[in-house]
Amino acid sequence: MSAMKARGMASPRHAPGAWNAAKSCRKASGRSVACASAQPDALRRLGTVLREKARADWKRLTEGTERSRATFSVVDELAALWTLDESEALLEELEDGLLAADLGPDTARQVADAVRQGVKLGEMRDGNAIRDAVKDSLVRVLEGGGDATLAWEAEETNARPLVGMIVGVNGGGKTTTIGKMAHRCQLQGRRVMLAAGDTFRAAAGEQLQAWAHRTQAKMGPVRMQAKPSGVLYASVQAAQEEGVDVLLADTSGRLHTNTDLMQELQGCKKSLTKALGREPDEVLLVLDGTTGLNMVGQAKEFAQAVGVTGLVLTKLDGTSKGGAVVGVVNALKLPVKLIGVGEGIDDLQPFNPQAFVDALLPEKARK
Repeated sequence: MSAMKARGMASPRHAPGAWNAAKSCRKASGRSVACASAQPDALRRLGTVLREKARADWKRLTEGTERSRATFSVVDELAALWTLDESEALLEELEDGLLAADLGPDTARQVADAVRQGVKLGEMRDGNAIRDAVKDSLVRVLEGGGDATLAWEAEETNARPLVGMIVGVNGGGKTTTIGKMAHRCQLQGRRVMLAAGDTFRAAAGEQLQAWAHRTQAKMGPVRMQAKPSGVLYASVQAAQEEGVDVLLADTSGRLHTNTDLMQELQGCKKSLTKALGREPDEVLLVLDGTTGLNMVGQAKEFAQAVGVTGLVLTKLDGTSKGGAVVGVVNALKLPVKLIGVGEGIDDLQPFNPQAFVDALLPEKARK
């Protein structure tokens, strides 16, 4: 996988003007002088496109985590007060502060203990070192969830269509997330179909059709009140006939404590598996970021029922509970693959642990 894809950046084919100009030069014959001039210009334009996208992504991330960043200010406050003589008392305050930032008791203790061990070994003697140690510990926890690359962005298989089954409780933002994922796929040059597996909610089919129109994705069969497993089976068949690259399957929101509804969800996955001849390539659990650590219980039940492969965290722009991301990953050992940091169509971003922690604890002038 290329470094650009690992960072969620646009690949050369997403900047067709610049890339095609360079490509034409390589193919042309007898025009070496013109090509030598045009190719650097094309590559410079490509570089500008990628830099502008990186800046825009960072701006959206920092704006979307503004409220969460305020809850982590305790780290800077304690770093400013740091002295070795009062280290244990300050470490206890650090753990309390991380609890208040919604990391959860286990994760807050784990981070504080990592810092405490560094102090005992003499590796940390000032506030800057303490702050860096907290950031490094948070990044390690988030990276412990595993590979955050989506199956259709890894491109390690020729199987088509690649299928993502999207699950979650009511009101988490599944259908909107699917629309934004379709937009992202289209920008990457992938042909997408949406599957209307939520046959229960009255407006679900219409909402998904609106997203299909907006993102120029194809739409699978819409059959309200039909068995969702049958609709998803038919959607796989339609995706195979149309030759699409990615099929994004919506499902009805459901309480994770409702045994019958969770069994119905298992039936949906079995139907996709039967139609594909393999399990879905992704089972993505959409979690509402405003629920904080309450999402841990949801995630455990969904993971047990349908084998969740990754998490999508939404509504982080409207909550101060961004620290819960760290606690959830630590509890479940599942990667966060995407985060929603705003209401715009481009505000669903690939999750980068280091960038996320940098947004929560941005660099300040060293003292």
